[in-house]
Amino acid sequence: MQQTFAHRKALIFKGLARVAKILSFTTAGSTGRGQPEQHLFPMERIIVIGASAGGLQPLRQIVSALPATCEAAIFIVMHIGDHRSDLPTILSWSSKLSVSFAKDNSPIQAGHIYVAPPDQHMVLECDRIRLNRGPKVHHTRPAADPLFISAAKVYGHRVTGIILSGGDNDGAEGLRVIKEHGGQAVIQKPEEAAEPSMPETAIARDHPDARLSAEQIAKLMECCGEIRL
Repeated sequence: MQQTFAHRKALIFKGLARVAKILSFTTAGSTGRGQPEQHLFPMERIIVIGASAGGLQPLRQIVSALPATCEAAIFIVMHIGDHRSDLPTILSWSSKLSVSFAKDNSPIQAGHIYVAPPDQHMVLECDRIRLNRGPKVHHTRPAADPLFISAAKVYGHRVTGIILSGGDNDGAEGLRVIKEHGGQAVIQKPEEAAEPSMPETAIARDHPDARLSAEQIAKLMECCGEIRL
């Protein structure tokens, strides 16, 4: 009887330890602790970037600063509408990482840069990218807000959101949600931006964690998105 009880007790503790281990995998932060072989959140960081008019040059600066060893996944929305775009090719000239248009229902890979295709919103699910032609947001598709909000809800504190030069107010709500879920919100300094509306709206609505020049943001990207503010 004593042996049976001891055996059952050992099994209970073994089960609890397994549950704790699984939980540690799914809640591990950006420190790199508790990395399993496979789990819901394999990326160290998720970096989401929104840009529009005047955003290409700072975007190239930022992308060029990401190290070849970067374990983040980077997602970019630029207001290209339904027009043909060579943005992945242009960014690949400056990047040490692979750059491509996102594909619907494709798995997210660390160390890769994904660009929202023309006329499609890009949103994130657990370990997957989804594309859709839902209603335009802020008169544009693709838009930054759908990406930012979905990233925040799935990846929480692992997300770094960046708003660059652009007209209108896209990205402001997305940055607010990123902060609400424990992530970091960064904007390009409005006084530096060719079109300051997007950064200015983010300041007015969301009080970002930092207002930085494109050069400063690029410098921080050398840490692969783990921004220490």
